[in-house]
Order: sequence, then C-alpha cells, then structure tokens
Amino acid sequence: MVIQLIILILGYSLVSILGIAIKIFLKPYSSKIENSGIKGAGTLIGIFERILIFTFVLTNQYAAISIIFAAKSIARFRELNDRDFAEYYLLGTFTSITIALVVGVIFKLIFGNISF
Repeated sequence: MVIQLIILILGYSLVSILGIAIKIFLKPYSSKIENSGIKGAGTLIGIFERILIFTFVLTNQYAAISIIFAAKSIARFRELNDRDFAEYYLLGTFTSITIALVVGVIFKLIFGNISF
C-alpha cells in the first residue's frame, strides 16, 4: 500500500512538473497571444488537467478525457475565433493531454494496474 502511494505521488508530481516543459515548448508561439484572464491561471488549469488525465488513464476511463477538452473549449469559446489564439490553445492543450496520456500509459506498463 505504501509503495503504491509513493508511485502515485511520483506520477502526479511528474505530470505536474512537466508543465515547465510545455511552457518552454510553447514559448516561441506565445508572442502573438495577448495575455487575458487571471495571471497564472492557465498554468494551474494545465496542472489540474494533467492530474485528471493521469487519473483517468490509471482508472481506464479514457472517454472521460473528452470532458476536459470540452470544458476547456466551452470556457474559451469566444477567444477561439482568433486563429492565432485557437492554434496556440490547441497546441498547448494537445501537448498537455499527450504528456499526461503517455506518462499514464508508461506508469501502467511499468507498475501494472494501481488500485485506488
């Protein structure tokens, strides 16, 4: 039980910290995007997004990942009319989702099914 908890903490920490890699990856594209919203909120949203996706992968709830994408799209609906923003948004969202999926699948392959 303690080993499983340590593995889960490691996985959740990893998907949270990988936001730094996403920010570095998106840096060249961010110059065309004007900052809107609460400063730092996007970073927190990304962390929670990856945590949820990682959890969905570990619990074999892959269809639930679409709910995250839908919720983000609804929240940003008006801003998606701006092509530059829409491409930046999709690039960031898909990068974040892909990272969380890959980490989740790798964890399942290495550690097997981790029961909650």
